[in-house]
Amino acid sequence: MEFSAISPSNSLHFPTNFLGKIMTHFMVRPRNATFSCRTLQIQTLASNLEESSRVSFSTRSRADIKNEESFVLGNRKGWIHFVGIGGSGLSALAMLALKQGFEVSGSDIVWSSFLDGLKETGAQLHLGHSESNIQRNNGSSLPDAIVVSSAIPQDNLEILHAKSVGIPVYKRGNWLGKLTEHYNLIAVSGTHGKSTTASMLAYVLKSMGDDLTAVVGAQVPQFGGGNIMSGSGRNFVLEADEYDCCFLGLLPYIAVVTNVDWEHVDIFPDEEAVKAIFRRFLKQIRVGGHLILCGDSAGACSLLDDTEESTVADHSSGKLSTLNSDKCSDGYRITTFGISRTNEWHALSIRPNSQGGSDFVLCHRGYPVANITLQIPGVHNVLNSLAVIATVMALVSDGRQSYESINCVKIHLNNFVGVSRRFELIGTVCGCLIYDDYAHHPTEVRAVLQAARQRFPLKALLVVFQPHTYSRLAALKSDFATAFSDADQVLVTEIYAARETNVWNVSGKDLATSIIGPPSEYIPSLGDVVDKLAHQISLEPDRETVVFTLGAGDITTVGPKLLHELQGRLQK
Repeated sequence: MEFSAISPSNSLHFPTNFLGKIMTHFMVRPRNATFSCRTLQIQTLASNLEESSRVSFSTRSRADIKNEESFVLGNRKGWIHFVGIGGSGLSALAMLALKQGFEVSGSDIVWSSFLDGLKETGAQLHLGHSESNIQRNNGSSLPDAIVVSSAIPQDNLEILHAKSVGIPVYKRGNWLGKLTEHYNLIAVSGTHGKSTTASMLAYVLKSMGDDLTAVVGAQVPQFGGGNIMSGSGRNFVLEADEYDCCFLGLLPYIAVVTNVDWEHVDIFPDEEAVKAIFRRFLKQIRVGGHLILCGDSAGACSLLDDTEESTVADHSSGKLSTLNSDKCSDGYRITTFGISRTNEWHALSIRPNSQGGSDFVLCHRGYPVANITLQIPGVHNVLNSLAVIATVMALVSDGRQSYESINCVKIHLNNFVGVSRRFELIGTVCGCLIYDDYAHHPTEVRAVLQAARQRFPLKALLVVFQPHTYSRLAALKSDFATAFSDADQVLVTEIYAARETNVWNVSGKDLATSIIGPPSEYIPSLGDVVDKLAHQISLEPDRETVVFTLGAGDITTVGPKLLHELQGRLQK
């Protein structure tokens, strides 16, 4: 089976007779067809001729590795200090620095789960911020660089002292730009789904033989290194965050946009401001690069209004009417994915499967090419997997491998088990299952509860929601009010303030009284939530119940405490 060669910057172009020859093969696996991602052996239906090949990924030269490791510190490995090291973003960068051989220290005001792994790997950690955290030997030994979280104010003691003694200080976005400049950067952006998509992509590429580097903002059980991979290949998969404009320091070879929505309302006054920053991000794509964009997202499609004249967006439906991925925009190519048939890569016949996830038919330009099975539930994860498929196919360096690559991606997508705090099972007791999820935006809440209802159509669904930041609830309260329709009962806690003070005079009670659909109740204290649910569930221990704790704050402590309390009451 011959394919025309494609370059890494081109979209996948199937020969005219390709789909006709293999469509049935992708849809129905014959008994004598063999698939192995090690050798990628394929038997064709037409000739029964076995071919074997391997998906190839470039590795970097020693000079490349030396350049990127010494970009700040000259010709030696040195000491990097991270201010705000306990967050998901900076902890990943700190872990990567440790894996690359740097000495790492850091400070934060509270301990987080991310710090456990850093401490075990050798980081010197400090609770609280102080000048002494960046001094040794009476001040004669200083860090070679300071990296600062977006959440840290510029009047922080450590930052001020570092500047006064001439230590280079980098905001997270600038550091990421330096860190990735010698790689083929694949930057996964979007308002929702970044962590799962970036993790899924990195996992699939690693499983296909790419010795890549990856940094994401969540713990990934299949990474082995928490939230990073450290490899010697050319590719770097990065979760690219729009918060504080962090992703504007990047120069991606491939940029993925999962969707665009109004979020981070403390920084962006409206959705147009979010779109504006994403348009600036697209201008960072390298010449000859590639944009992988969700054509079902009205916000994402609107980014192309100023760059692609041949694109006609139907913003009322959130779908592209036409988009030719052969076209270039500002020197890069565009590939779309989504549920709609108007996208280059799209899904048909989405349905629940026995694993608790979703099955669907993968289509390319209207033609079915594979059956895909996911362990993780929800239409939003179907979209995430489509983004991964489109990105992998954009990376394939040899057109003859396209067919093999799709089958290999299919196998690894099925093996991906997800990301921590994304539909994460905490435990079960009697007839009760307890899950935890990071959802803290109306779109995310709606998506995870739809997925929960898909997996558990007949079980009682009890939701505990902790609003995250006063500004978000004040701005999006009406959207939150309709986001819980798939739940049977909702408990709303007090707002997790994070970095804010309540100048909006808003409370979790305001949300509880405005929720449309299921009965809702305001219980400010997390401890009281645990007591109420433990008592309620204990009254009917055999009732099939699913509890979901949702939010980006310390709501994650509720699930384990509830599980422990129920075990004490019901398993005596």
